[in-house]
Amino acid sequence: MSVLFVTGTGTEVGKTVVTAAVAALAEGPVAVLKPGQTGVAPAEAGDVAEVVRLTGRSLTVRELARYPEPLAPDTAARRAGMPTVHPRQVADAVAELAEDHALVLVEGAGGLLVRYDEDGNTLADMALAAAGLGLEPSVLVVATAGLGTLNTTALTAEALAARGLRLHGVVIGAWPDEPDLAMRCNLADLPVASGAPLLGALPAGCAEVGGGPFVSAARASLAPVLGGSWDADAFTAAHAVPAPRG
Repeated sequence: MSVLFVTGTGTEVGKTVVTAAVAALAEGPVAVLKPGQTGVAPAEAGDVAEVVRLTGRSLTVRELARYPEPLAPDTAARRAGMPTVHPRQVADAVAELAEDHALVLVEGAGGLLVRYDEDGNTLADMALAAAGLGLEPSVLVVATAGLGTLNTTALTAEALAARGLRLHGVVIGAWPDEPDLAMRCNLADLPVASGAPLLGALPAGCAEVGGGPFVSAARASLAPVLGGSWDADAFTAAHAVPAPRG
């Protein structure tokens, strides 16, 4: 798991929080790369700064491009008259970081197939470019908990499979204190829809504080393969839904 691309099933699903949780629990030096940061002014803190705040640990962080408007990277770059980010540029940065870091996390913008440049390249193309350099990347998908997540997760998994990219697993970006019926059912259905294991469910609101409390929440909410102690079977059983009568 030396190179892990983090994507979502859409926007505002918790990619940055999940990226921070994985970074917080990883052993050895960790690098976090953001190919294209959108919707942030030059002097404002972006997603990589939020990862540092949440983890409370020393990380190597890098942005390749920053655009002021909260749009898809290609659209934001075009409107700002700024250069776009291309897959080989990202792959080269990942390769450089991988030389002296145990884990390189690459956090995408929006979902997997959001356009980054005028040729329509996406985060998936960046992962393929990294694979072309022999880096063997895998992809972690961050999903929502409720209605609609099965469709968007299945579509993301299908897009990855069609490109020959390895799906590492799925993490629910925000699990509420009082999950509804659909959310509880989705715990069993998400692994089926994605064809990959459910590797965690971060509690909603865990990003309100950083450092020790966040690290503890991450450890309790991510599976052992991501450095935590979370058990998917036990969590699913604890939220099991009784069978309907009749």
